[in-house]
Amino acid sequence: MANADSRPAGLAQRILFNESPIATRLARHVPILLLLGVMLYPVLWLVGASFSRGAMLGGQLSFLPGDPTIDNYVQGWRGIGAIGFSQYFANSLLISIGSILGNLFSCTMAAYAFARIEFPLKRILFAILLLTILLPSQVTIIPQYIIFNTLGMVNTYWPLLIPKFTAVDAFYTFLIVQFIRGIPMSLDEAARIDGCGHLQIFLRVILPLCAPALATTAVFTFIYSWNDFLGPLLYLNAPRLYTVPLGLAQFMDATGTSMVGSLFAMSVLSLVPLIAVFAAAQRLLTDGIATTGVK
Repeated sequence: MANADSRPAGLAQRILFNESPIATRLARHVPILLLLGVMLYPVLWLVGASFSRGAMLGGQLSFLPGDPTIDNYVQGWRGIGAIGFSQYFANSLLISIGSILGNLFSCTMAAYAFARIEFPLKRILFAILLLTILLPSQVTIIPQYIIFNTLGMVNTYWPLLIPKFTAVDAFYTFLIVQFIRGIPMSLDEAARIDGCGHLQIFLRVILPLCAPALATTAVFTFIYSWNDFLGPLLYLNAPRLYTVPLGLAQFMDATGTSMVGSLFAMSVLSLVPLIAVFAAAQRLLTDGIATTGVK
């Protein structure tokens, strides 16, 4: 006969772990949902503040606006002075697309060379490439600025785009090198038997199989370029050339008065391209892995 004192615990145990799959899943998912709520709370608070007439900076914890309005979005989209916020979006989009093209072009070619071509000092040069990943970007800011200022490129987009076409982002080169090394050499040998050289092997064999690595490079390049504040701050002086991060800063100090509501509203809009690109890239990554067929 079962002990009466042990029945509640045994019943609860059966409900949670044996006889109630729903209760078991809830027990396992509650901590994850709580953690998700903690992570999403700042974003929800920002969205709520963007629809609030008064800035929610008085210690309000609720993310629900008390007096909702879209005036913050209307005023924020008009921008500061004669420059609308759409101009900042267009500038950031131009720099981000140029950076993606530059990284995909230069990093893939450098990666193919390190992964498939034998040349003198290859191992030493690859080790130097890996060491540059550990080098803080702030170390090279002053030399780069002196070079571009000497060339008369300050207050243009060239200082932000030219480095992307020289494979300076060593992490992406290393990422693609590792992916190419996973592609069987027999594919290269078969292409050589058909008369292909390195350029044809690179374009017709390697690049189509590197879709997941290329998608990852494109996504991270877009996120970094879209959120970059220091680079545009150093090289861009004219407000008409400002990117989204510099445009957001305009709401805080351009006229000496703070437009916090507009700042929150445009901050929310600046997240939309990042979310859209990540969602699109996630699908590309899945399709690329499914169709590669070499793993």
